[in-house]
Amino acid sequence: MTNQLKDDQPIFLQIAEVIETSIVEGQRNAHDQVPSTNEFANFYQINPATAAKGINLLVDQGILFKKRGVGMFVTDQAKQIILEKRQDSFYDHYMKPLISEARRIHLNKAQLYNWIEEGFTDED
Repeated sequence: MTNQLKDDQPIFLQIAEVIETSIVEGQRNAHDQVPSTNEFANFYQINPATAAKGINLLVDQGILFKKRGVGMFVTDQAKQIILEKRQDSFYDHYMKPLISEARRIHLNKAQLYNWIEEGFTDED
């Protein structure tokens, strides 16, 4: 778990994001148990109800499931659900501002394509 919370986002959303990121990055897999609300509360020094709100959000989205008396666990579909959700928001959160700034500073499509291509080539 990352031990620092941001001031610009509700804490319960940050708790959900920490869990989601651990799933996407392969630190947690299907059927792995996630930390309890009390563990999150103690780690971040927050109210357990706040941690529970973040965890319940993921239950509602089909990312986690509850085993009564045992805890919360990652669903089989969790990684795919998270990837689809994040891909859906990628354009609005990253591409629109990028395109807007590119237009503002008079960059053309070809330059943006070249930079994107270079970025992906470096990773391959």
